[in-house]
Amino acid sequence: MPVRIDPEGVVGPTVGQARGRRWRRVGKGLYVPADVDPTTTFQRIVEAVAGSGGAVTGWAALHWLYATWFDGLEGDGRTPMPVPIAIHDRRRVRPRPGVRLSEDWLFDGEVIVVDGVPITIPVRSVSYEVRRARTLPRAVRIIDMAAFDDLIDLASLEAYADRLVARGGVRLLKRALPVARENAWSPPEVDMRLEWEGTGLAETLLCNPAVFDLSGQHLFTPDLFDPVHGVAGEYNGAVHDGVPVRRRDLDREELYRRSGIEVVWMMSTDNRDVSRFIQRLHAGYGRAAGRHGDRGWTLEHPGWWVDTSTVALRRALSPELRERWLRRQQRPSYLT
Repeated sequence: MPVRIDPEGVVGPTVGQARGRRWRRVGKGLYVPADVDPTTTFQRIVEAVAGSGGAVTGWAALHWLYATWFDGLEGDGRTPMPVPIAIHDRRRVRPRPGVRLSEDWLFDGEVIVVDGVPITIPVRSVSYEVRRARTLPRAVRIIDMAAFDDLIDLASLEAYADRLVARGGVRLLKRALPVARENAWSPPEVDMRLEWEGTGLAETLLCNPAVFDLSGQHLFTPDLFDPVHGVAGEYNGAVHDGVPVRRRDLDREELYRRSGIEVVWMMSTDNRDVSRFIQRLHAGYGRAAGRHGDRGWTLEHPGWWVDTSTVALRRALSPELRERWLRRQQRPSYLT
């Protein structure tokens, strides 16, 4: 954390030390040791908020809570995003490179302190990012990925949105909420779901539902599943290009078909031309319509299964059950 000059040199540099090479100035009267890397995301956050009198918000506040999908990088995966700082509408702070100041007024109780850093509560942080999203797909991705880490639930975010009167972007937030889900596991899954829903083919589309055989054995958990027509969707990213992973994908595809389910793959390259995925989707529905005979799967959970499909269900789990059933979410226990 940045510190101020200390004449004794105990909790901060002396005046002379601050002028030397061992300390780096990060703000008015604020210093950190020169060997501290200013490019790490956590360090960028603490240096941005230091001395501002405000609180970290948006993606940075979610990152401070170890949110999986908020890494502080632009869409190219390399360019750092400015750290958003909420300074309320009555304060004036000089702009700095790498910092975005937000003068939106704050409700009482919206700022909490975590590990010594003031941040806005998750619903405020998410709403800030969504209201700046500009497009509906990006807005939905933000909500879904915050729900992935159980930082928000849709009901609470909807109630919070109702309190936001005459603020920019509120209309987009309220458009995104009915489309958002609490059990998406990655941004590409969200994109695939939105494209699928846009075709009108699915009456019901489930995110990562557990599918079992008729004896209660778990078969698979598809990224997306239309239980009415028996069509599953899987996102196939670049990590699936290797031979061992591809072999597992082929085995999985065979298991789908033996169970009476058509599976459609969305490739990472489909982001550039989604029409190919749509064509495969229509073909999959065509094959599903031609299937006959009893289905070999069910969505009914056997007694040993623990349902984790909603934020409320995940939040209710004990630490032991979280460790067993939510290994994809590795977060400090005090945030669960």
